[in-house]
Amino acid sequence: MARRRFFGPVLVLALGGCAAGPDYERPELDVPQSYIQPVEQGESFANTPWWELFADEQLQGLIRIALEENQDLGIAAARVEEFRAVLGVTRADQFPTVDITASGAQAEGSENVFPGNIPGVPNDKVENYRLSADVFFELDLFGRLRRSTEAARAQLLATEEAQRSITISLVANVASTYMLLRDLDAQIEIARRTERTRTDSLGIIQARFDKGTVPKLDVNQAEIELAVAQAAVAVAERAVTQTENALAILLGRNPGAIPRGQTLEQQALPPAIPSGLPSELLQRRPDVLASEAQLAAQTARIGVAQAARWPSLSLTGALGFESDDLSTLTDSGSDFWSGGVGILAPVFNAGRNKSRVEIEKARTEQALLSYEQTVQRAFREVEDALVAVRTYRAEHEARRRQVAAARSAATLSRARYDGGVTSYLEVLDTERSLFSAELTESQTLRLYINAIIELYKALGGGWNPEKDE
Repeated sequence: MARRRFFGPVLVLALGGCAAGPDYERPELDVPQSYIQPVEQGESFANTPWWELFADEQLQGLIRIALEENQDLGIAAARVEEFRAVLGVTRADQFPTVDITASGAQAEGSENVFPGNIPGVPNDKVENYRLSADVFFELDLFGRLRRSTEAARAQLLATEEAQRSITISLVANVASTYMLLRDLDAQIEIARRTERTRTDSLGIIQARFDKGTVPKLDVNQAEIELAVAQAAVAVAERAVTQTENALAILLGRNPGAIPRGQTLEQQALPPAIPSGLPSELLQRRPDVLASEAQLAAQTARIGVAQAARWPSLSLTGALGFESDDLSTLTDSGSDFWSGGVGILAPVFNAGRNKSRVEIEKARTEQALLSYEQTVQRAFREVEDALVAVRTYRAEHEARRRQVAAARSAATLSRARYDGGVTSYLEVLDTERSLFSAELTESQTLRLYINAIIELYKALGGGWNPEKDE
């Protein structure tokens, strides 16, 4: 009964004590009401799952492989499990510790050592056996343990968001690299088609030269343009293999060939791209959420440091059996119990604990500035992606018109040359323009698609298969 009267008020004090340090509150941020770039109205297309954004089944398969086998993502997942375990360890400090202790000892004294002072008469044989349950409980009077748990929980959240950020970057990188691969495939096809055309042209011009109807200069010019096309094929083939190897590494596999799906022209592009409200970034972007969680964790560490400046109170207790004879260890007369209270109060440490508080405050200020910087960077990336989508769309439309005009000009120029109306120099100029225009049109289409991917990534959209699929 006495023990109940003793522990009751202490338990109330432990559970009801206030936590030192400031409670976390989200900082007031200057969030724009709308984006600078003109956008479509409606629900943000970041809500679209990635497998609906890309209709290419081969690309979807590559993304799923990367999500399962990429090493960076695996490291991030293991890091989440690490911090989940850290939270478990930290949280366990708030609860009592109970240990079972069993011990036994035998000893026999020396004849030549006091108190064995009679030669030839050995000291008595000593035995001791003990079995007990030992309890230790630190009362969290000023919230040091609670703040530590709060910091660990926020750190776990930051790690989870960091994993999601890596997932977003991984899927975006796979998609962008795949689009680059399809662009290079298109460039190879353009270069090979041009090579075949110029090979035929060289044969015709060589035959005309042999008949004396064209000068040697026309033959040389045709050979030059053929070599240019052949070099372009070699360059594109090299780039294709290197890009396949890079994509294989993103998949978590050894370098090798990559299966193809739809061409760039066949990719399904969204007709309208509503971006949603700027305030949604604070709730969607994983890097923003991770940075805020880091700020919350660091704020809690101020409380941990402040609580260390105040006294700590701990309870200890033991309950069990003790005897000098193993056969009587559990007899009724061998039981015992003990209880105690310990208080540790810092008195003088030359300002060490105060300085620790100042350290955590300075780190919290750094975390706050880092959070604000992360938010600003998020808005900038969205604005950059919005203008990229709009301008690359317009540029691609212009490039398509350029290709159509260049193809028509090349056909007319060839007909004029065959009819003896113009020189071969005009044919070369128009064919160069067509070759360059076709390559640029393919590159611009790829950049347009990449801009959509970057906008989707900047908005923090749809990359979590565990939640969305």
